[in-house]
Amino acid sequence: MPIIKSAIKKVRKDKKRTVTNLKAVNAYKETLKKIKKGGTGVAALISKFYSQVDRAVKTKVIHKNKANRLKARVAKLNRKK
Repeated sequence: MPIIKSAIKKVRKDKKRTVTNLKAVNAYKETLKKIKKGGTGVAALISKFYSQVDRAVKTKVIHKNKANRLKARVAKLNRKK
């Protein structure tokens, strides 16, 4: 455990941020699973997925190149079906 006061505060902040970041990542991963499963309403799910990924980039949870790669793969999945 850190001893310095600012380091203690940073640990506290990091815990909160980790929870928030995991919510964003888990949200787009769940949507991706639903897209891969297929079925009706895939177009709406893809739109939702793009939105979630863009939001993750905006809050700097994931890198923009990763977001572009994810979106390209989902678009490719959609073309094959």
